[in-house]
Amino acid sequence: MFDIGFQELLLVAVVALVVVGPERLPHLARVAGKWVGRARRTLIGVQQEIERELKAEELKRILDEQAQRRPLETILEETSGKMGGQTSAHTPPAAPAPISERQPAASDPSGGRQANRAASGPGEQTTRP
Repeated sequence: MFDIGFQELLLVAVVALVVVGPERLPHLARVAGKWVGRARRTLIGVQQEIERELKAEELKRILDEQAQRRPLETILEETSGKMGGQTSAHTPPAAPAPISERQPAASDPSGGRQANRAASGPGEQTTRP
């Protein structure tokens, strides 16, 4: 947390030994250790509280998203029920026309040109052979 190396710690110990003296140094070390422990526990408690709040906010956000989706799910269920249970939007392709309708009959003297004109539409002109 503070990135204190061994050399810095040794320097602090020597200064404390000179300032406080050898008789009171063990007592001072115990008191300092208690204060450091209390500070660490307090910081850990604050960190855990922040993490709990963040998790609670995330859970609230997830619940809000689910609450917004729920009406959409009910609408989907209602519409699928009205459609008779069909939930697929895909419709099957139409069956191809029978061969007799696609090819002109051999007995047709026009060779199928009348059918081609009718199939091409009113605005389109067909070329005559």
